[in-house]
Amino acid sequence: MIEVRHLTKTYGKLKAVDDVNLCAKPGEITVLLGPNGAGKSTTIKSIAALLKYEGEIKICGHDNHSVAAKKLFGYIPEAPVLYDILTVAEHVRFIANAYRVEHYEEKMVQYLELFDLSDKKDKMAKELSKGMKQKLSMMLALIISPQALLVDEPMVGLDPASIEDTLRLFVKLKEQGVSILISTHIIDVIDEIWDDAYIMDHGKIVQTLKRTELKEQSLKEVFFACVGEHHESAA
Repeated sequence: MIEVRHLTKTYGKLKAVDDVNLCAKPGEITVLLGPNGAGKSTTIKSIAALLKYEGEIKICGHDNHSVAAKKLFGYIPEAPVLYDILTVAEHVRFIANAYRVEHYEEKMVQYLELFDLSDKKDKMAKELSKGMKQKLSMMLALIISPQALLVDEPMVGLDPASIEDTLRLFVKLKEQGVSILISTHIIDVIDEIWDDAYIMDHGKIVQTLKRTELKEQSLKEVFFACVGEHHESAA
């Protein structure tokens, strides 16, 4: 579970995130939606313990800065953070050893096949395309078998087939009881898989809803009703 309570983050006089509360439950896909500049990235980076903030954030009951939380937590950032001169296989080996993942080799082979990287495992990160780097970033988050997964704009650089594979993977992880929180401004991509949604604008959560609560309206229609239809980037 990912729990955020009264999260506030200021930059000088700017309050980028204002008293945000949200929860990503086990076995559910929770989405954080909002136009560019809504505060999503600040919220995500706070959850990942990359920023100082006010409030409380817990991962599976542990403070998000703790080692106990980090052992259970996978993070897929919008921009992959990789080592240029390490190969794909060396990246996976490094993370698996750092997290003391036993017998990770079989799992690595499965993910290499899933992400169509089997023939790239000996290539250095600097030789990979943007989409391949994103796939490797996903592998590194998943190789530790996280109980909570945080994903920031997961489809950047991916081709349509890879997007479908990734969505199916998220659903499979959800069925295994993983808590998944996805931040995005592109609603169409996640429209078929989400369970709970938080809509953010100007640093605040302006709407929360469950898929089961939707009647005639679509998630996109609810989004535009909350933030205004001028935010076309969320289409």
